[in-house]
Amino acid sequence: MSPKIRIRRRDLCFGAFCLAGVSLSASKQNVAPKDHDFRPLFDGKSLRGWKPQPRSLAQPSLGKWTVEDGVLTGGQEIPGLGAYLVTDEVFEDFELQIEARPDWRVDTGILVRAVAQGNVGIQVLLDHRPHGGIGGYYGNGLANFHAWEYGFTAETDKDGRLLRLIPEKPSEPVMQNFTVPLDFAAPADVFLKTWKLNDWNHFRIRCVGELPYLTTWINGVKISELDTAKIKSPGYDPQAVLRKIGRAGHIALEVHSNGPNDKLGLDRWAPGAVCRWRNISIKNLGER
Repeated sequence: MSPKIRIRRRDLCFGAFCLAGVSLSASKQNVAPKDHDFRPLFDGKSLRGWKPQPRSLAQPSLGKWTVEDGVLTGGQEIPGLGAYLVTDEVFEDFELQIEARPDWRVDTGILVRAVAQGNVGIQVLLDHRPHGGIGGYYGNGLANFHAWEYGFTAETDKDGRLLRLIPEKPSEPVMQNFTVPLDFAAPADVFLKTWKLNDWNHFRIRCVGELPYLTTWINGVKISELDTAKIKSPGYDPQAVLRKIGRAGHIALEVHSNGPNDKLGLDRWAPGAVCRWRNISIKNLGER
């Protein structure tokens, strides 16, 4: 006869707790980590610590950047011409938090490891316009690689107010030969449930490594990951990219120019449109 095995209630409770912990950990693997050790990059009152820069010397506009009630607003000062707003500091490995509220029909983004002018670096896409991508990545001046799983068209009312985003496969003709796969992409329906229409959206961006591995969460949900060291795209040379942008770089916000590509239906920036930014903070992850 087998001996009786007595299991104490506290052992059962401990086992259940461990199993619950494993389940909870697995269920939260695509949720942004908790906030610790962040410091502000934007004081909510001025452009201190940031510098406007032209998109190119041929287009010398510095854009229109204003601050009011804790909100940084970026737009085109000269119609059709964009600009960048660039941090004075440079950063190696970090996590960045930033909230954005773009008008419909603006082509903007958040650049990391950017050069001092802001026009070369890796952009986290916020192309809030027809056929634009949000949460993917673009190599500004870095062989123009484009890593995105889907873009969006939109339904608007008679006054042009955005009613809903409609997902589509990436469709920009000029980018088709330079599209690379993401290492992780949330499905379009997950993105649509996460994204707050006509409201503030919280981005959390992690950038780590010599040639950075990038992760982006939106409103706490992981949307994308990309290992830039493994990109295969025409003209993309990882070591040339590293020489161009370096181990540390600036962070930049973009106001895009209108231009010849708008004839393809991209409609990059509506007259008078802006993108609003607030609550910008950063956490260093073991900078050298």
